[in-house]
Amino acid sequence: MSISIQMLGTGYAFSKKYYNNNALVQCNGYKLLVDCGFTTPRALYELNIKPFQIDGLFITHLHADHIGGLEEFAFQMMYIYNKKPILFVPSELRTPLWENSLKGGLENQADQITKLEDYFQVVEIQLNTRTEIFPGFELETFSTKHIPGKASYAILFKDYFFYSADTCFDRKLLEHLYYKRGCQTIFHDCQLYQPETVHATLHDLLTLPKEIQKIIYLMHYGDNMENFIDKTGYMTFVKQHEIYNIPLEAKPIY
Repeated sequence: MSISIQMLGTGYAFSKKYYNNNALVQCNGYKLLVDCGFTTPRALYELNIKPFQIDGLFITHLHADHIGGLEEFAFQMMYIYNKKPILFVPSELRTPLWENSLKGGLENQADQITKLEDYFQVVEIQLNTRTEIFPGFELETFSTKHIPGKASYAILFKDYFFYSADTCFDRKLLEHLYYKRGCQTIFHDCQLYQPETVHATLHDLLTLPKEIQKIIYLMHYGDNMENFIDKTGYMTFVKQHEIYNIPLEAKPIY
């Protein structure tokens, strides 16, 4: 069994060259969209993927490059495809996702559309709890250090594949995932310049042991990524729209 991931975009929030850092993850025939930034509808169009072909969405946090395409996605699903997609959302994000981010554009009191559940089948995800979202497709969420005072989450798929979404450098978590949990593939956001602001920097990621670097794929990078291709140690840049097959086999745990 394996999971595949296709990055709909790999750029940082202000990228003009790469799309928003969002992903399509597939396991056992189930297609999960991880985040839906403002470039996601265009990326799906270019890849000839229709919104109704996506089985579920997972939202990691509330920045526009991760949720800015949700309004269009919701409108298309309701008014074009007449479907109510499944939305997996960490419990702490459920209320602010609607009240602070989507309500202004999606609310339509004339049609009695006044809440998140009018557009989505909402499934709350509990922190640090393994959840089977589809037969054979499990995930677990971790709170990340992104913006102080704002909830943000990473995802561990099937125990062996970690997707950081947006986070500052967290050596303790990465070493725990590798040495204690047996994680064998990490897709990690990477800020190419110093000092660290709200993302892990390449400088800090390069301080990790080489065995951890070897399983790290870098994403959420700047438009000058090509200048750093030979400067990432044992780590590799993720390519936009390329499909990566992630093996789900246990490796020895230290």
